[in-house]
Amino acid sequence: MAGETPFSHRSRAAALESMQAQPVDLLVIGGGITGAAVARDAALRGFRTALVEAGDFGAGTSSRSSRLIHGGLRYLEAYDFRLVFEASRERRTLLRIAPHLVRPMRFLFPIYRGGRVPPWKLRAGMWLYDALAAFRNVHWHRWLSPAKTLAAEPGLRDRDLSGAALYWDGQTDDSRLVIATIRSAAQAGALAANYVAVTSFIRAEGRVVGAVIRDSLSGQEHLVRALTLVNATGPWVDRVRRLDDAGAKPLLRMSKGAHAIVRRERLGLHDAITIASPIDGRVMFVLPWNDLAFIGTTETEEDVRPEDVRATGADVTYLLRSANAVFPRARLTPNDVIATWAGLRPLLAPDRSLPAGKVSREHRIVESPSGLMTIAGGKLTTFRVMGRDVADRVAKRLRQHDGRPLPPRPATDQLPLPGGEIAALDVMMQSVRMKELPAVTARHLVDSYGTESAAILNLVSKNKVLGGPLVAGRPEIRAEVVYAVEREMALRVSDVLMRRLHLFYEDPQHGAGVAANVARKMAELLGWSSTRDDDEIGEYLEEVRKSREFLREVGRPSGVASASS
Repeated sequence: MAGETPFSHRSRAAALESMQAQPVDLLVIGGGITGAAVARDAALRGFRTALVEAGDFGAGTSSRSSRLIHGGLRYLEAYDFRLVFEASRERRTLLRIAPHLVRPMRFLFPIYRGGRVPPWKLRAGMWLYDALAAFRNVHWHRWLSPAKTLAAEPGLRDRDLSGAALYWDGQTDDSRLVIATIRSAAQAGALAANYVAVTSFIRAEGRVVGAVIRDSLSGQEHLVRALTLVNATGPWVDRVRRLDDAGAKPLLRMSKGAHAIVRRERLGLHDAITIASPIDGRVMFVLPWNDLAFIGTTETEEDVRPEDVRATGADVTYLLRSANAVFPRARLTPNDVIATWAGLRPLLAPDRSLPAGKVSREHRIVESPSGLMTIAGGKLTTFRVMGRDVADRVAKRLRQHDGRPLPPRPATDQLPLPGGEIAALDVMMQSVRMKELPAVTARHLVDSYGTESAAILNLVSKNKVLGGPLVAGRPEIRAEVVYAVEREMALRVSDVLMRRLHLFYEDPQHGAGVAANVARKMAELLGWSSTRDDDEIGEYLEEVRKSREFLREVGRPSGVASASS
């Protein structure tokens, strides 16, 4: 974008200075997908908007999802038709405004005799699913015979197979979707800073009128005055509410969702597969991701801090048993698992008699007596609607405060996210290929950055060394590290290797082999001391170690090693 200030450590410093120097109309607390959507919508309305995130953008639940943009087929069982309709509409919108990050995906839902979901029920559900999408999904569903099901997915269990529904939904890169949304907010004028936590609220006459924020990288504290404050911290929502009111009753109940990644070839996977786990009947997925496949998700209530959540040995055992029951020739064991991730879904708490899987994914906006506004619940697919609904409330509050007119709602359903400016990404693909990069690298760049691949190619044009692979045999290139720091506000090694490039999850060595090289490059760009350099490497390797703890829990060695070793 011409004239755009790069979204980097420099814009972060300027944002912190600006939000301290002059009051803002809105302070958004939380830089996951919900906070990002609120900031984008509010900034596009012309409100002076600031956003702070205690960790990295999207480091919580927003980068630990099933990476699906979907209508929510399983919500039909709970008769949550309004949510399915809304999510189906949002799926269509996101396919349009972020075609590089949200892509159509074909799903098979095989049905077995004696299973929890009978064929008649799935057939009826599929017609309803298409109807709630106004018959405007990528394609209508079809029903496949057992023979056609096995022709489409030969690795499936054939015993007792009744057939399968073939339908379409969307897949996304969840953490990059967060980054794109926050960058869009920044382009509209929002002030954004990661690694900045709210430590307390400022009050005047019983109302919250600002917050004390602490920069965890420098240790400095700042005072931000704001006409409205929004708590959009996902699983941390109740913790932030207790900063406002120590006796605030919980809004949330936490449900842990865990995933495990294996090599796609082990399953012979062609399409995405929806299954009803033979263990407990839970609807879950086996999803292709380049040459990998991930299995998920669990749904267990767990009393654990959001920052400590991880996939346990029991989680991995459940996921592998469920997948092996449907793909019997795979014979997956814990030693086949390349990586895992887990996050806490911040579900609304009202009815604790319901199992977590049946709790509504709708969102709710709550205002405290002091004026703190909290957005709770919701799901990844409907993040744009959540942002709009909060921004509507903010607009009314600002009108009450100073009489300003209500601005029109911005067309967030039409404005492309950064990189999604053209739907014909194949044109961009041809442009990237002209730079003589390997085809797999060209595809990776376009899928990750869309039209903004051009900025990475410019880096390569200036320094050919940056065109080399970051990890031998993989598509990521060195220029992406520079881009992550200079255009995506990556400030830690984990920001780059976990959320910008995903090597933590996709490389059998979890990116451990290049952590030192990445740290050195970041030190050069960010001016780190040698001590900070060493600390970053050590902390990243500790993240790798913790991610492998499940192996010890199932009696396997926990060292970083190839999944096939």
